[in-house]
Amino acid sequence: MFLTISTTGTPERPATDLGFLLHKHPDHAQRFSTSYGTAHVLYPEATAERCTAALLLEIDPVALVRRGKGKGRGGAPDAALAQYVNDRPYAASSLLAVAIGAVFSSAMKGQCAARPELPAEGRPLRVEVPALPASGGAGVVRALFEPLGWTVTAEPVPLDERFPEWGDSRYVRLELEAEGLTLAEALRHLYVLLPVLDDSKHYWVSSDEVDKLLRAGEGWLPGHPEQKLIADRYLSRRSSLTREAMERLELARLAETDDIAVEQLDNAVDESTDTEEKPVPLAVLRRDAILAALHASGASRVLDLGCGQGQLVQAMLKDTRFTEIVGVDVSIRALTVASRRLKLDRMGERQASRVQLLQGSLAYTDRRLKGYDAAVLSEVIEHLDLPRLPALEYAVFGSARPRTVLVTTPNVEYNVRWETLPAGHSRHGDHRFEWTREEFRAWARKVAERHGYDVEFTPVGLDDPEVGPPTQMAVFTLATGTTATTGTPNAKEEKAA
Repeated sequence: MFLTISTTGTPERPATDLGFLLHKHPDHAQRFSTSYGTAHVLYPEATAERCTAALLLEIDPVALVRRGKGKGRGGAPDAALAQYVNDRPYAASSLLAVAIGAVFSSAMKGQCAARPELPAEGRPLRVEVPALPASGGAGVVRALFEPLGWTVTAEPVPLDERFPEWGDSRYVRLELEAEGLTLAEALRHLYVLLPVLDDSKHYWVSSDEVDKLLRAGEGWLPGHPEQKLIADRYLSRRSSLTREAMERLELARLAETDDIAVEQLDNAVDESTDTEEKPVPLAVLRRDAILAALHASGASRVLDLGCGQGQLVQAMLKDTRFTEIVGVDVSIRALTVASRRLKLDRMGERQASRVQLLQGSLAYTDRRLKGYDAAVLSEVIEHLDLPRLPALEYAVFGSARPRTVLVTTPNVEYNVRWETLPAGHSRHGDHRFEWTREEFRAWARKVAERHGYDVEFTPVGLDDPEVGPPTQMAVFTLATGTTATTGTPNAKEEKAA
Protein backbone atom coordinates (compact mmCIF):
# COMPACT_ATOMS: atom_id res chain seq x y z
CA MET A 1 0.00 0.00 0.00
CA PHE A 2 1.22 3.45 -0.90
CA LEU A 3 0.72 7.07 0.18
CA THR A 4 2.45 10.31 -0.81
CA ILE A 5 2.56 13.71 0.89
CA SER A 6 3.70 16.70 -1.18
CA THR A 7 4.28 20.37 -0.50
CA THR A 8 5.53 23.36 -2.47
CA GLY A 9 7.88 26.11 -1.39
CA THR A 10 10.07 29.06 -2.23
CA PRO A 11 13.82 29.73 -1.87
CA GLU A 12 13.07 31.50 1.42
CA ARG A 13 10.77 28.72 2.62
CA PRO A 14 11.95 25.61 0.76
CA ALA A 15 9.66 22.63 0.26
CA THR A 16 12.44 20.36 1.57
CA ASP A 17 11.50 21.54 5.08
CA LEU A 18 9.18 18.54 4.79
CA GLY A 19 12.22 16.40 5.62
CA PHE A 20 12.69 18.22 8.93
CA LEU A 21 9.01 17.83 9.79
CA LEU A 22 8.95 14.11 9.02
CA HIS A 23 12.36 13.50 10.63
CA LYS A 24 13.38 11.68 7.45
CA HIS A 25 16.21 13.04 5.28
CA PRO A 26 15.24 13.55 1.60
CA ASP A 27 18.59 12.18 0.39
CA HIS A 28 18.05 8.75 1.94
CA ALA A 29 15.63 5.89 1.48
CA GLN A 30 14.82 4.40 4.86
CA ARG A 31 13.08 1.23 5.99
CA PHE A 32 11.33 0.35 9.24
CA SER A 33 10.07 -2.97 10.59
CA THR A 34 6.42 -3.12 11.63
CA SER A 35 4.22 -5.86 13.08
CA TYR A 36 2.86 -6.67 9.63
CA GLY A 37 5.77 -6.12 7.27
CA THR A 38 8.24 -3.41 6.24
CA ALA A 39 7.61 0.31 5.82
CA HIS A 40 9.76 2.32 3.39
CA VAL A 41 10.10 6.11 3.35
CA LEU A 42 11.58 7.70 0.21
CA TYR A 43 11.41 11.00 -1.67
CA PRO A 44 10.53 10.76 -5.39
CA GLU A 45 11.29 14.49 -5.67
CA ALA A 46 13.01 16.94 -3.33
CA THR A 47 13.66 20.48 -4.51
CA ALA A 48 13.12 23.89 -2.99
CA GLU A 49 10.04 24.30 -5.21
CA ARG A 50 8.41 20.89 -4.61
CA CYS A 51 9.03 17.98 -2.25
CA THR A 52 7.19 14.66 -2.08
CA ALA A 53 7.58 12.03 0.64
CA ALA A 54 6.26 8.53 -0.05
CA LEU A 55 5.32 5.86 2.49
CA LEU A 56 5.32 2.35 1.02
CA LEU A 57 4.13 -0.48 3.25
CA GLU A 58 5.02 -4.03 2.22
CA ILE A 59 2.63 -6.41 3.96
CA ASP A 60 3.75 -9.89 5.00
CA PRO A 61 0.48 -11.88 4.64
CA VAL A 62 1.78 -14.73 6.81
CA ALA A 63 2.68 -12.34 9.63
CA LEU A 64 -0.74 -10.75 9.28
CA VAL A 65 -2.43 -14.14 9.72
CA ARG A 66 -0.22 -15.12 12.64
CA ARG A 67 -1.06 -11.92 14.48
CA GLY A 68 -4.75 -12.19 13.60
CA LYS A 69 -7.31 -14.95 13.84
CA GLY A 70 -6.41 -18.15 15.61
CA LYS A 71 -3.00 -16.96 16.69
CA GLY A 72 -1.08 -18.56 19.49
CA ARG A 73 -1.30 -21.80 21.34
CA GLY A 74 -4.75 -23.23 21.44
CA GLY A 75 -6.02 -20.72 18.90
CA ALA A 76 -8.92 -21.34 16.58
CA PRO A 77 -7.45 -21.10 13.08
CA ASP A 78 -9.48 -20.03 10.08
CA ALA A 79 -8.14 -21.93 7.08
CA ALA A 80 -9.83 -19.67 4.54
CA LEU A 81 -7.61 -18.80 1.57
CA ALA A 82 -8.82 -15.18 1.87
CA GLN A 83 -6.47 -14.79 4.83
CA TYR A 84 -3.54 -15.01 2.42
CA VAL A 85 -5.02 -13.68 -0.81
CA ASN A 86 -6.68 -10.30 -0.22
CA ASP A 87 -6.29 -6.55 -0.76
CA ARG A 88 -4.17 -5.92 2.34
CA PRO A 89 -0.85 -5.44 0.46
CA TYR A 90 -2.37 -2.91 -1.94
CA ALA A 91 -5.24 -0.95 -0.38
CA ALA A 92 -4.83 1.66 2.37
CA SER A 93 -6.28 0.42 5.65
CA SER A 94 -5.78 0.45 9.41
CA LEU A 95 -2.40 -1.19 8.76
CA LEU A 96 -1.25 1.92 6.89
CA ALA A 97 -2.58 4.07 9.73
CA VAL A 98 -0.52 2.03 12.19
CA ALA A 99 2.55 2.55 10.00
CA ILE A 100 1.90 6.31 9.91
CA GLY A 101 1.70 6.37 13.69
CA ALA A 102 4.92 4.39 14.05
CA VAL A 103 7.09 5.95 11.33
CA PHE A 104 5.89 9.56 11.65
CA SER A 105 5.13 9.64 15.39
CA SER A 106 7.11 12.84 16.10
CA ALA A 107 5.56 14.59 13.10
CA MET A 108 2.05 13.62 14.30
CA LYS A 109 2.82 15.17 17.69
CA GLY A 110 4.06 18.37 16.05
CA GLN A 111 7.62 17.95 17.31
CA CYS A 112 10.77 19.06 15.48
CA ALA A 113 13.87 19.49 17.62
CA ALA A 114 16.05 20.79 14.77
CA ARG A 115 13.53 23.45 13.62
CA PRO A 116 10.99 23.90 16.47
CA GLU A 117 9.20 26.72 14.64
CA LEU A 118 8.23 24.57 11.63
CA PRO A 119 5.45 22.32 13.05
CA ALA A 120 3.15 25.27 13.82
CA GLU A 121 3.38 26.67 10.30
CA GLY A 122 0.59 25.93 7.87
CA ARG A 123 1.69 25.00 4.36
CA PRO A 124 0.21 23.81 1.06
CA LEU A 125 -0.24 20.04 1.22
CA ARG A 126 -1.26 17.39 -1.26
CA VAL A 127 -1.93 13.79 -0.26
CA GLU A 128 -2.43 10.96 -2.74
CA VAL A 129 -3.60 7.42 -2.03
CA PRO A 130 -3.88 5.30 -5.20
CA ALA A 131 -6.15 2.63 -3.69
CA LEU A 132 -8.38 3.38 -0.74
CA PRO A 133 -11.29 1.17 0.35
CA ALA A 134 -14.24 3.52 0.82
CA SER A 135 -17.22 1.95 2.57
CA GLY A 136 -20.08 4.18 1.46
CA GLY A 137 -18.34 5.45 -1.67
CA ALA A 138 -16.92 8.81 -2.68
CA GLY A 139 -19.71 10.67 -0.89
CA VAL A 140 -18.53 9.42 2.48
CA VAL A 141 -14.92 10.34 1.62
CA ARG A 142 -15.99 13.92 0.96
CA ALA A 143 -18.18 14.05 4.08
CA LEU A 144 -15.21 13.04 6.21
CA PHE A 145 -12.42 15.19 4.73
CA GLU A 146 -14.10 18.35 3.41
CA PRO A 147 -15.16 19.70 6.86
CA LEU A 148 -11.46 19.60 7.80
CA GLY A 149 -10.45 22.01 5.07
CA TRP A 150 -9.47 19.55 2.34
CA THR A 151 -10.40 19.78 -1.30
CA VAL A 152 -11.31 16.19 -2.13
CA THR A 153 -11.04 14.25 -5.35
CA ALA A 154 -12.29 10.70 -4.89
CA GLU A 155 -12.39 8.88 -8.20
CA PRO A 156 -14.09 5.45 -8.04
CA VAL A 157 -11.97 2.60 -9.38
CA PRO A 158 -13.92 0.44 -11.87
CA LEU A 159 -14.05 -3.28 -11.28
CA ASP A 160 -12.63 -3.81 -14.76
CA GLU A 161 -12.10 -1.01 -17.29
CA ARG A 162 -12.73 -3.50 -20.10
CA PHE A 163 -16.22 -4.20 -18.76
CA PRO A 164 -17.73 -0.86 -17.66
CA GLU A 165 -21.12 -2.50 -17.22
CA TRP A 166 -19.73 -4.25 -14.14
CA GLY A 167 -19.68 -0.91 -12.36
CA ASP A 168 -17.29 0.45 -9.77
CA SER A 169 -15.37 -1.36 -7.05
CA ARG A 170 -15.36 -0.30 -3.41
CA TYR A 171 -12.03 1.51 -3.94
CA VAL A 172 -11.29 5.12 -4.85
CA ARG A 173 -8.21 7.01 -6.01
CA LEU A 174 -7.93 9.72 -3.39
CA GLU A 175 -6.37 13.16 -3.79
CA LEU A 176 -6.49 15.71 -0.97
CA GLU A 177 -5.34 19.30 -1.23
CA ALA A 178 -5.30 21.96 1.47
CA GLU A 179 -3.79 25.38 2.17
CA GLY A 180 -2.83 26.35 5.67
CA LEU A 181 -3.04 23.01 7.46
CA THR A 182 -0.05 21.90 9.48
CA LEU A 183 1.58 18.58 8.67
CA ALA A 184 0.68 17.26 12.13
CA GLU A 185 -3.00 17.99 11.50
CA ALA A 186 -2.87 16.26 8.13
CA LEU A 187 -1.23 13.13 9.57
CA ARG A 188 -3.76 12.93 12.40
CA HIS A 189 -6.62 13.21 9.89
CA LEU A 190 -5.18 10.31 7.88
CA TYR A 191 -4.40 8.24 11.00
CA VAL A 192 -8.06 8.29 12.04
CA LEU A 193 -9.93 8.43 8.73
CA LEU A 194 -8.10 5.74 6.71
CA PRO A 195 -9.39 2.90 8.93
CA VAL A 196 -12.77 4.66 9.19
CA LEU A 197 -13.15 4.55 5.41
CA ASP A 198 -11.96 0.96 5.24
CA ASP A 199 -14.50 0.23 8.02
CA SER A 200 -12.32 -2.58 9.31
CA LYS A 201 -9.48 -2.89 11.78
CA HIS A 202 -6.91 -5.62 11.52
CA TYR A 203 -6.00 -5.85 15.17
CA TRP A 204 -7.88 -6.28 18.41
CA VAL A 205 -9.82 -3.17 19.42
CA SER A 206 -9.75 -2.57 23.18
CA SER A 207 -10.55 0.35 25.47
CA ASP A 208 -7.19 2.04 24.83
CA GLU A 209 -8.36 2.66 21.23
CA VAL A 210 -10.67 5.36 22.63
CA ASP A 211 -7.63 7.20 23.98
CA LYS A 212 -5.87 6.87 20.62
CA LEU A 213 -8.92 8.24 18.81
CA LEU A 214 -9.25 11.25 21.11
CA ARG A 215 -5.54 12.04 21.02
CA ALA A 216 -5.43 11.97 17.22
CA GLY A 217 -8.78 13.79 17.01
CA GLU A 218 -7.83 16.61 19.37
CA GLY A 219 -8.75 19.96 17.91
CA TRP A 220 -10.90 18.67 15.03
CA LEU A 221 -13.00 15.65 16.00
CA PRO A 222 -15.22 17.31 18.68
CA GLY A 223 -16.65 19.67 16.06
CA HIS A 224 -16.78 17.27 13.12
CA PRO A 225 -20.34 16.80 11.78
CA GLU A 226 -19.67 13.06 11.25
CA GLN A 227 -18.07 12.39 14.63
CA LYS A 228 -20.57 9.60 15.49
CA LEU A 229 -19.78 7.76 12.24
CA ILE A 230 -16.05 8.25 12.80
CA ALA A 231 -16.13 6.99 16.39
CA ASP A 232 -18.38 4.04 15.53
CA ARG A 233 -16.25 2.79 12.64
CA TYR A 234 -12.89 3.56 14.26
CA LEU A 235 -13.89 1.50 17.30
CA SER A 236 -15.13 -1.42 15.17
CA ARG A 237 -18.76 -0.68 16.04
CA ARG A 238 -18.30 -1.70 19.67
CA SER A 239 -21.18 0.20 21.21
CA SER A 240 -19.69 0.53 24.71
CA LEU A 241 -16.48 2.06 23.34
CA THR A 242 -18.39 4.34 20.96
CA ARG A 243 -20.56 5.56 23.80
CA GLU A 244 -17.49 6.31 25.94
CA ALA A 245 -15.85 8.19 23.06
CA MET A 246 -18.96 10.27 22.35
CA GLU A 247 -19.33 11.21 26.02
CA ARG A 248 -15.70 12.31 26.20
CA LEU A 249 -16.02 14.24 22.93
CA GLU A 250 -19.04 16.10 24.29
CA LEU A 251 -17.07 17.00 27.41
CA ALA A 252 -14.24 18.29 25.22
CA ARG A 253 -16.70 20.38 23.18
CA LEU A 254 -18.30 21.88 26.29
CA ALA A 255 -14.91 22.60 27.83
CA GLU A 256 -13.78 24.36 24.66
CA THR A 257 -17.00 26.41 24.61
CA ASP A 258 -16.48 27.51 28.23
CA ASP A 259 -12.71 27.91 27.70
CA ILE A 260 -11.85 25.68 30.65
CA ALA A 261 -10.00 22.41 31.08
CA VAL A 262 -11.94 19.16 30.70
CA GLU A 263 -10.85 18.16 34.20
CA GLN A 264 -12.51 21.26 35.65
CA LEU A 265 -15.77 20.52 33.84
CA ASP A 266 -15.84 16.81 34.67
CA ASN A 267 -15.64 17.21 38.44
CA ALA A 268 -19.20 16.44 39.48
CA VAL A 269 -18.06 13.33 41.34
CA ASP A 270 -15.20 13.38 43.80
CA GLU A 271 -14.03 9.78 43.66
CA SER A 272 -12.00 10.17 46.83
CA THR A 273 -15.17 10.87 48.84
CA ASP A 274 -17.64 8.71 46.89
CA THR A 275 -18.71 6.02 49.32
CA GLU A 276 -21.77 4.75 47.46
CA GLU A 277 -21.47 1.01 46.95
CA LYS A 278 -21.81 0.09 43.29
CA PRO A 279 -23.80 -3.06 42.44
CA VAL A 280 -21.76 -6.04 41.34
CA PRO A 281 -22.66 -7.08 37.75
CA LEU A 282 -24.62 -10.31 37.46
CA ALA A 283 -21.95 -11.77 35.14
CA VAL A 284 -19.36 -11.34 37.92
CA LEU A 285 -21.68 -12.88 40.52
CA ARG A 286 -22.25 -15.81 38.17
CA ARG A 287 -18.53 -16.42 37.64
CA ASP A 288 -17.88 -16.19 41.37
CA ALA A 289 -20.64 -18.73 42.08
CA ILE A 290 -19.25 -21.11 39.46
CA LEU A 291 -15.69 -20.82 40.81
CA ALA A 292 -16.93 -21.42 44.37
CA ALA A 293 -18.80 -24.56 43.25
CA LEU A 294 -15.75 -25.83 41.38
CA HIS A 295 -13.59 -25.30 44.48
CA ALA A 296 -16.12 -27.16 46.60
CA SER A 297 -16.07 -30.09 44.16
CA GLY A 298 -12.27 -30.33 44.28
CA ALA A 299 -12.05 -30.19 40.48
CA SER A 300 -8.69 -29.39 38.89
CA ARG A 301 -9.36 -30.38 35.24
CA VAL A 302 -12.34 -28.39 33.97
CA LEU A 303 -14.33 -28.05 30.72
CA ASP A 304 -16.01 -24.74 29.90
CA LEU A 305 -18.64 -25.89 27.41
CA GLY A 306 -19.92 -23.00 25.32
CA CYS A 307 -17.04 -20.84 26.52
CA GLY A 308 -17.94 -17.88 24.27
CA GLN A 309 -15.36 -15.13 24.47
CA GLY A 310 -13.40 -16.79 27.28
CA GLN A 311 -14.33 -14.74 30.37
CA LEU A 312 -14.69 -17.81 32.63
CA VAL A 313 -11.56 -19.44 31.19
CA GLN A 314 -9.67 -16.23 31.95
CA ALA A 315 -10.93 -16.26 35.55
CA MET A 316 -9.95 -19.92 36.03
CA LEU A 317 -6.45 -19.29 34.68
CA LYS A 318 -5.84 -16.92 37.59
CA ASP A 319 -6.45 -19.78 40.05
CA THR A 320 -3.61 -22.32 40.25
CA ARG A 321 -5.97 -24.97 41.60
CA PHE A 322 -7.16 -25.50 38.04
CA THR A 323 -4.38 -27.41 36.31
CA GLU A 324 -6.12 -28.02 32.97
CA ILE A 325 -8.79 -25.79 31.44
CA VAL A 326 -10.48 -26.52 28.12
CA GLY A 327 -12.82 -24.02 26.46
CA VAL A 328 -15.19 -25.41 23.83
CA ASP A 329 -17.43 -23.44 21.49
CA VAL A 330 -19.05 -24.00 18.11
CA SER A 331 -18.20 -20.44 17.01
CA ILE A 332 -14.79 -19.88 15.40
CA ARG A 333 -15.29 -16.14 15.87
CA ALA A 334 -15.92 -16.52 19.61
CA LEU A 335 -12.81 -18.69 19.98
CA THR A 336 -10.77 -16.08 18.12
CA VAL A 337 -11.92 -13.39 20.54
CA ALA A 338 -11.19 -15.73 23.47
CA SER A 339 -7.68 -16.37 22.16
CA ARG A 340 -7.05 -12.62 21.99
CA ARG A 341 -8.56 -12.02 25.42
CA LEU A 342 -6.30 -14.67 26.94
CA LYS A 343 -3.25 -13.37 25.02
CA LEU A 344 -2.35 -16.94 24.07
CA ASP A 345 0.34 -15.76 21.68
CA ARG A 346 2.23 -14.07 24.52
CA MET A 347 1.58 -16.61 27.25
CA GLY A 348 4.49 -18.40 28.93
CA GLU A 349 4.99 -22.12 28.38
CA ARG A 350 3.84 -23.16 31.86
CA GLN A 351 0.66 -21.10 31.72
CA ALA A 352 -0.04 -22.11 28.11
CA SER A 353 0.14 -25.81 29.06
CA ARG A 354 -2.89 -25.29 31.31
CA VAL A 355 -5.33 -24.00 28.68
CA GLN A 356 -6.73 -25.19 25.37
CA LEU A 357 -9.49 -23.88 23.09
CA LEU A 358 -11.45 -26.38 20.97
CA GLN A 359 -14.04 -25.91 18.27
CA GLY A 360 -16.93 -28.34 18.67
CA SER A 361 -20.70 -28.72 18.89
CA LEU A 362 -22.26 -29.73 22.20
CA ALA A 363 -25.00 -31.56 20.30
CA TYR A 364 -22.55 -34.37 19.42
CA THR A 365 -20.46 -36.73 21.51
CA ASP A 366 -16.77 -35.89 21.53
CA ARG A 367 -14.02 -38.19 22.78
CA ARG A 368 -11.84 -35.17 23.57
CA LEU A 369 -14.20 -34.22 26.41
CA LYS A 370 -13.95 -37.45 28.40
CA GLY A 371 -12.01 -37.84 31.63
CA TYR A 372 -12.43 -34.36 33.16
CA ASP A 373 -13.29 -33.57 36.77
CA ALA A 374 -15.94 -30.98 36.00
CA ALA A 375 -17.84 -29.33 33.17
CA VAL A 376 -19.53 -25.93 33.15
CA LEU A 377 -22.53 -24.97 30.98
CA SER A 378 -22.89 -21.29 31.87
CA GLU A 379 -25.82 -19.58 30.11
CA VAL A 380 -25.73 -22.16 27.31
CA ILE A 381 -28.83 -24.35 27.35
CA GLU A 382 -31.25 -21.47 26.72
CA HIS A 383 -29.54 -20.83 23.36
CA LEU A 384 -30.57 -24.27 22.06
CA ASP A 385 -33.92 -25.22 20.58
CA LEU A 386 -35.76 -27.42 23.04
CA PRO A 387 -35.76 -30.49 20.70
CA ARG A 388 -31.91 -30.37 20.70
CA LEU A 389 -31.56 -30.45 24.49
CA PRO A 390 -31.61 -34.28 24.69
CA ALA A 391 -28.60 -34.42 22.35
CA LEU A 392 -26.65 -32.02 24.56
CA GLU A 393 -27.79 -33.91 27.64
CA TYR A 394 -26.40 -37.20 26.34
CA ALA A 395 -23.16 -35.65 25.01
CA VAL A 396 -22.37 -34.17 28.43
CA PHE A 397 -23.98 -36.47 31.00
CA GLY A 398 -24.05 -39.71 29.05
CA SER A 399 -20.80 -39.59 27.07
CA ALA A 400 -18.31 -37.14 28.63
CA ARG A 401 -19.54 -37.90 32.19
CA PRO A 402 -17.43 -35.58 34.35
CA ARG A 403 -17.78 -36.03 38.12
CA THR A 404 -19.38 -32.58 38.45
CA VAL A 405 -21.51 -30.60 36.01
CA LEU A 406 -22.57 -27.00 36.67
CA VAL A 407 -25.48 -25.55 34.67
CA THR A 408 -26.62 -21.93 34.96
CA THR A 409 -29.58 -20.39 33.15
CA PRO A 410 -31.81 -17.30 33.55
CA ASN A 411 -34.79 -17.45 35.86
CA VAL A 412 -37.66 -16.09 33.74
CA GLU A 413 -39.67 -15.22 36.86
CA TYR A 414 -37.09 -12.57 37.73
CA ASN A 415 -37.56 -10.74 34.42
CA VAL A 416 -40.29 -8.57 35.94
CA ARG A 417 -37.57 -6.92 38.04
CA TRP A 418 -35.75 -5.61 34.93
CA GLU A 419 -37.21 -2.15 34.33
CA THR A 420 -35.80 -1.94 30.79
CA LEU A 421 -37.10 -5.36 29.69
CA PRO A 422 -40.50 -5.23 27.95
CA ALA A 423 -43.09 -7.64 29.32
CA GLY A 424 -43.03 -11.01 27.63
CA HIS A 425 -39.53 -10.56 26.16
CA SER A 426 -36.49 -12.73 26.82
CA ARG A 427 -33.29 -11.21 28.19
CA HIS A 428 -31.44 -11.91 24.95
CA GLY A 429 -32.73 -12.10 21.41
CA ASP A 430 -31.01 -15.44 20.85
CA HIS A 431 -32.65 -17.21 23.81
CA ARG A 432 -34.87 -20.01 22.55
CA PHE A 433 -36.55 -20.34 25.95
CA GLU A 434 -36.25 -19.16 29.54
CA TRP A 435 -37.45 -21.39 32.40
CA THR A 436 -39.14 -20.80 35.70
CA ARG A 437 -37.46 -22.26 38.78
CA GLU A 438 -39.83 -25.21 38.78
CA GLU A 439 -39.32 -25.93 35.06
CA PHE A 440 -35.53 -25.84 35.44
CA ARG A 441 -35.58 -28.08 38.49
CA ALA A 442 -37.92 -30.60 36.83
CA TRP A 443 -35.56 -30.83 33.83
CA ALA A 444 -32.46 -31.12 36.01
CA ARG A 445 -33.94 -33.85 38.21
CA LYS A 446 -34.90 -35.94 35.15
CA VAL A 447 -31.39 -35.55 33.71
CA ALA A 448 -29.84 -36.56 37.02
CA GLU A 449 -32.10 -39.60 37.33
CA ARG A 450 -31.43 -40.80 33.77
CA HIS A 451 -27.64 -40.54 34.03
CA GLY A 452 -26.82 -41.42 37.62
CA TYR A 453 -26.20 -37.97 39.12
CA ASP A 454 -27.36 -36.22 42.27
CA VAL A 455 -28.41 -32.59 41.83
CA GLU A 456 -28.64 -29.55 44.08
CA PHE A 457 -29.76 -26.02 43.27
CA THR A 458 -28.07 -22.73 44.13
CA PRO A 459 -29.37 -19.17 43.61
CA VAL A 460 -27.04 -16.70 41.86
CA GLY A 461 -27.59 -13.02 42.65
CA LEU A 462 -30.16 -11.51 44.98
CA ASP A 463 -32.70 -14.20 45.93
CA ASP A 464 -35.92 -12.20 45.70
CA PRO A 465 -38.55 -13.60 48.11
CA GLU A 466 -41.25 -13.33 45.45
CA VAL A 467 -39.59 -14.20 42.14
CA GLY A 468 -36.31 -15.85 43.15
CA PRO A 469 -32.79 -15.07 41.90
CA PRO A 470 -31.92 -13.65 38.45
CA THR A 471 -29.84 -16.75 37.65
CA GLN A 472 -30.38 -20.31 38.79
CA MET A 473 -27.62 -22.90 39.01
CA ALA A 474 -27.82 -26.69 39.19
CA VAL A 475 -24.85 -28.61 40.62
CA PHE A 476 -24.80 -32.19 39.34
CA THR A 477 -22.55 -34.68 41.14
CA LEU A 478 -21.97 -38.21 39.90
CA ALA A 479 -23.80 -40.49 42.33
CA THR A 480 -21.86 -42.85 44.57
CA GLY A 481 -21.52 -46.24 42.93
CA THR A 482 -21.43 -45.00 39.33
CA THR A 483 -18.37 -44.59 37.17
CA ALA A 484 -17.25 -41.51 35.30
CA THR A 485 -17.21 -43.35 31.99
CA THR A 486 -20.29 -45.56 31.81
CA GLY A 487 -22.79 -44.36 34.38
CA THR A 488 -23.33 -47.97 35.51
CA PRO A 489 -22.87 -49.33 39.05
CA ASN A 490 -19.26 -49.92 40.04
CA ALA A 491 -18.37 -53.53 39.19
CA LYS A 492 -16.91 -54.38 42.60
CA GLU A 493 -19.88 -52.91 44.43
CA GLU A 494 -22.30 -54.77 42.12
CA LYS A 495 -20.51 -58.09 42.81
CA ALA A 496 -20.53 -57.45 46.56
CA ALA A 497 -24.23 -56.69 46.42
